[in-house]
Amino acid sequence: MTLRELIQKYDVPGAQVAVLNDGEIHDEAAGVLSLHTQVETTPDSVFKIGSITKIWTATLVNQLVEEKKLDLDEPITNHLPGFQLSDREATDTITPRHLLTHTSGIAPNHFTDTGRSDDALEKFIATLRTEEHLLEPGTLFSYSNTGFALLGRLVEVVRGKRFHDVLREHLITPLGLKAVATDPYEAILHRTAVGHLDTGPTKSWAVSYRTAPSGSHFATSARDLLTFVHHHLTDPALAALREPQLTEIPEFGDGIRGYGLAWMIYGHGHLGHTGISKGQKAFLRVIPDENLAVAVLTNSVNGEPLAREVFAAHGIDMHEPPAPPHNPAPIDDWMHGTYRNPLFDITLDAEHLTYRPRTGFAESLRKPRAEVVRHSERTIITSSNEVMSLIGSDEHGRAKYLHNGAAAYRIA
Repeated sequence: MTLRELIQKYDVPGAQVAVLNDGEIHDEAAGVLSLHTQVETTPDSVFKIGSITKIWTATLVNQLVEEKKLDLDEPITNHLPGFQLSDREATDTITPRHLLTHTSGIAPNHFTDTGRSDDALEKFIATLRTEEHLLEPGTLFSYSNTGFALLGRLVEVVRGKRFHDVLREHLITPLGLKAVATDPYEAILHRTAVGHLDTGPTKSWAVSYRTAPSGSHFATSARDLLTFVHHHLTDPALAALREPQLTEIPEFGDGIRGYGLAWMIYGHGHLGHTGISKGQKAFLRVIPDENLAVAVLTNSVNGEPLAREVFAAHGIDMHEPPAPPHNPAPIDDWMHGTYRNPLFDITLDAEHLTYRPRTGFAESLRKPRAEVVRHSERTIITSSNEVMSLIGSDEHGRAKYLHNGAAAYRIA
């Protein structure tokens, strides 16, 4: 099935696909960049790649390690003397490796808007001193966009330049990439994809610049993304980023079996990452032993089934989406309870998840009560097919954490 047929099948306005095979990149594009403007999608158009940006941030960190300007296992306070969390011990303990592997214990997202100017990232990191710290560093995988914002700030301080300038000077320009935008001001110079929700084109490009290193702003073409991946597969200095750091990840329905340094590890040793941002979805899978990589960039929340077909056509098994079992076992008493993250207190009972907002921002999200059933021995699944794991055990034999990629800890 052609890409044009796939976007029609899955109601995706526009998409790009690129395939890297033995050093050669082949790409194609179809559809439109926006249903409003009807501008044609071309191979040199740029799409938001969301959290795939984290691999680029990790690469900048690795360059600092290679230059002996940074050690992955030293406290980040060695380079950020003014950095402070509400937890003093965590402040003194967190290392770049913790941040790269999502084991820092820092909450997944913080929402203080610090503007769009060059010092937005610096200002954002300063706000963390008053935010609740969830977990002791090194104890549990818990995905954190804020952790990668902190890595971006570390890059800024060590290089003495703003993050987007370092990105361009140390990766984009040396690799000869042309279809790349590091912020909205660069994006308007390209044919740029606009995200689409079920209601149509979005009216927002990104949140403030505070989370650029974790994936809120970066946009590129599928071809330039795979040029970057080819650099990873051919530069021995980058091989360490692909080495497994975590081999046990709580199940949350995405097929992730482990983590390298920013790289997600899937079954059969496949690597990759997924990116979601403002109505756009991006998918990357890499088989290093076969020198094969595939990138699928879409400007729709409906992009995953399309990506699944593209990957299958190239022999890459993308994890099947989870579904409730036909005859689920009951949700046991040891699972019941109330779990807390920075936004919500989440109560799990025999049939429902109930969300109680902890902040005004959380209140605005209007998180509805969700029906749930048992999914496996230690997981549940919601009516919208979100899988959550119950992790650990307290002194009463009850689960300590409710985990959907990020952890919420038991309070009752």
